[in-house]
Amino acid sequence: MILRDKPGILALLFAVRGSVLPVIAPQLLFVALFSTAVVAIDRFVWTLPHVQAAPLAVFGVALSLFLGFRNNAAYDRWWEARRLWGGLLADARAIAREAEIFLPDATDRRRLLTAIRAFLHQHRCALRGLPNDAAALRDVPSTTPDTTLDAMALHLAEAHREGRMDGFGARTLSTRLSTIALAQAGCERIKLTPLPYVYSLLIFRTSWLYCLLLPFALLEPTGWLTPVFAVIVAYTFFGLAEVTEELAHPFGLTANALPLDAICRTAEISLAPHLDEPPPPPLQPVDYRLD
Repeated sequence: MILRDKPGILALLFAVRGSVLPVIAPQLLFVALFSTAVVAIDRFVWTLPHVQAAPLAVFGVALSLFLGFRNNAAYDRWWEARRLWGGLLADARAIAREAEIFLPDATDRRRLLTAIRAFLHQHRCALRGLPNDAAALRDVPSTTPDTTLDAMALHLAEAHREGRMDGFGARTLSTRLSTIALAQAGCERIKLTPLPYVYSLLIFRTSWLYCLLLPFALLEPTGWLTPVFAVIVAYTFFGLAEVTEELAHPFGLTANALPLDAICRTAEISLAPHLDEPPPPPLQPVDYRLD
């Protein structure tokens, strides 16, 4: 995620960090070269058809509406993912407080809280398709978020069965685990159910079709400035399409994905006092990027 104060005009014009410009630069270069070739052929080789602007204007409005619809759908996925991880962070803090109330044995509390800490890291790595790191495997024998949740449930059942926790505490903590499992399932639903491929295919085809037809409509009114205007329009359409792709995958490793490392670190900071450990420092953005 990109975090920075409101930049000035020059920073807005030339900022690259967090921009999709490096990704779509090859497409923009191709549009510029194609538009230049169209103008040169029209001027020096033979006269090309000069398309009227009205049909392309209607085409552009329809494409813009469709891009806006898809962008909204992608942002909804991104925001839902952020809400789910916010819920996981709140549940981690709540289970630490509830453990202080319902688990009088310090060993039981530590076992539960180290497990929830490991679960968050394991869940993060699973969503990103990465192998577990040292933080995910710290103090727990299990290696997947599912097995860690199962181990936490078994631990609570054992504590209740052996009289180290009363029935109300067992119900409260097991309900908290159910809430965590629901948030986990919601994140997995977002990861495993992408936006329909037909949307991406249609956006790709129509964006290219529009950008390749546009120079023929600009030949007469703009002349040699045709490549400039064509690239500006291409930047808008290709840029929106790429932003949509990044937002539609909120758990990825792109600059605009969710900062799952930072969220897990925030959970570690919140759990540290309950584990009698020094809290680690919060993660800071590097070149305005927070992972």
